[in-house]
Amino acid sequence: MDASIFSTLFPGIASLFVQDPVIAGARIGLIIFGFILAYLGFTRKLEPLIMVPMGIGMISINCGVLFMEGGKLGTIFLDPLVSDPDALVNIMQINFLQPIYNLTFSNSLVACLVFMGIGAMCEIGFILANPWTSIIIAIFAEAGTFVTLILGVHLGLAPNEAAAVASIGGADGPIVLFTSLILAPKLFVPISVIAYLYLSLTYAGYPTLVKWLVPKKYRGIDIIFDAPETPKSKKFIFILVCCAILCILLPMAAPLLMSFFLGMAIKEAEIVPYQDLLESTVLYVSTLMLGLLLGTLCEASTLLNPKVAPLVILGVCALTVSGITGVLGGWILYWFKKGDFNPVVGISGVSCVPTTAKIAQHIAEDEDPFAIVLPVAMGANIGGVIVSAIACGVFIATIGMLK
Repeated sequence: MDASIFSTLFPGIASLFVQDPVIAGARIGLIIFGFILAYLGFTRKLEPLIMVPMGIGMISINCGVLFMEGGKLGTIFLDPLVSDPDALVNIMQINFLQPIYNLTFSNSLVACLVFMGIGAMCEIGFILANPWTSIIIAIFAEAGTFVTLILGVHLGLAPNEAAAVASIGGADGPIVLFTSLILAPKLFVPISVIAYLYLSLTYAGYPTLVKWLVPKKYRGIDIIFDAPETPKSKKFIFILVCCAILCILLPMAAPLLMSFFLGMAIKEAEIVPYQDLLESTVLYVSTLMLGLLLGTLCEASTLLNPKVAPLVILGVCALTVSGITGVLGGWILYWFKKGDFNPVVGISGVSCVPTTAKIAQHIAEDEDPFAIVLPVAMGANIGGVIVSAIACGVFIATIGMLK
């Protein structure tokens, strides 16, 4: 078959032979990786809500390369680098995901919507029942953020870039999106992709890490949770006060803080139509679009940016250090409470809600089927979200001025 006819009929295949071999090889590798992620999501070894759409998006963006005007290679999914208003309006009429990317993803609206849904699912009573325990663990579990910030600067990243990737240590996807967009917009795409890949891998990595750090005989300790029921009025007032204090102290993080506390306020006020809307429709539609967009951002040429390699290393470092120091916080509380505490709860200070809290509960019940640590773990989980948002606001307010 004539080469021109072949390239016209099968541009996706033909493009592999005219591209730089490194990019072509990376495309093939990402196609395979997309299959793996989607299948691991299907088998529930990774988070299916993110991994299935992300895997399919990754496959499609790297398969669907075609010859554009002037023989230039491209896709009709989206172009994250377009910023000129005229060009953007034109490309929105061609790339089917471009409007969703520019109107919801690249301005962090989707991050705020996810935070509203998470807030509507969180029970503030858990943190009110054990405020000091929750916040102490959350502070320890934020250490990966600050260690990675220092390491990133030493690896040659600008302070704002190092801070953006360091936010992965909080293990909160919406916060990573928000922070990286404001502090390092040129690295927004790779940081976002790396963050969500790694956050899903906490399903597999953190249980092993906790078992390394907590000997078997300590994992099954039951935590008696006999705190009195907090009146809804007090919980609602607490939400409003927290929202006001944190927004006035950290106005740069106010959109995220408002979204999270709005979801919690709707839950405590029992505004059922809004709660159902946030918990079901808004949260899941936002998560679906988030996963799909992250997958379609995994184009080989985008991820081969020389700055991506250190981001990969720093992302691993951030989550590993946060996990280790979170468990360290659990051990400190174990010693302080003279053995009346389960150290595995420390991992729940890493604010991947509710994944790390469920990890703590599963590890405890694996050793003792009657051990219950989830209420305390959820308190630490919610504390982790608040501490991560505070760290995000501090980074944006301080390091952002150095750009």
